[in-house]
Amino acid sequence: MSDEHNPMQRAREHARPKLPKRFYKDVSVEPADGGWTVALDGRLLKTPGRQSLAVASKAIAAMIAAEWEAQAEEVDPSTMPVTRLVNTAIDGVAKVCAEVARDIARYACSDLVCYRAEGPQGLVEKQAEAWDELVAWFADRHAMRMRLSQGIMPVEQDAEAAEALGEKLSGRSPLELAALHTLTSLAGSAVIALAVAQERLDAEAAWAAAHVDEDWQIAQWGEDTEAMNRRAMRWREFNAAAGVLAALGACGAG
Repeated sequence: MSDEHNPMQRAREHARPKLPKRFYKDVSVEPADGGWTVALDGRLLKTPGRQSLAVASKAIAAMIAAEWEAQAEEVDPSTMPVTRLVNTAIDGVAKVCAEVARDIARYACSDLVCYRAEGPQGLVEKQAEAWDELVAWFADRHAMRMRLSQGIMPVEQDAEAAEALGEKLSGRSPLELAALHTLTSLAGSAVIALAVAQERLDAEAAWAAAHVDEDWQIAQWGEDTEAMNRRAMRWREFNAAAGVLAALGACGAG
């Protein structure tokens, strides 16, 4: 049956959101509000909440500009992770910084790196290789010693240390918190996310650390195409957030 006469194909087409046409020709990075923004045909970008889309780092503004420049006939927000992250930071996170910081710290109380397999031995060794040094680093850097558990039984972590971590993180900028929360939720690990933020791991090493279990399963049973497509989309989000944190770090150092 051709796509034209396939009712499921027609249903998918109707369900797919209609994207706006590309309405601009030129994309440029411009100074704005003591920082940097992006202009489309000379008009400065605004967030969905109609605020100025301004960032402290020229490198981040360049990332946003590259996303808008890469749009073809239609503007697809799903292909613009940095733009969406900045919008979220300005319109949303800025109003609830302390809450977002606490949520990141809460992840440390059920962190991926604390839950270890009972077997097979190969997986046990892979987890230890990827996570043991991170756990030791986290205890030293953030004064929170993680308790490990085998299997899926929950293990109680140091609530006071987690609260102190949340308090410390609440002083970060909205964009830092938005990027850090993205890393944390995608990795299932505040430990891995903070290792990226503090240059203990680069994005690729952090992504590998977050997928030790999944990669073990793939090695045993092979890849699932749909699952790998979803993973590729999550990686783009993760890599974008890591790039934003790296640019903010460089901006702060300068």
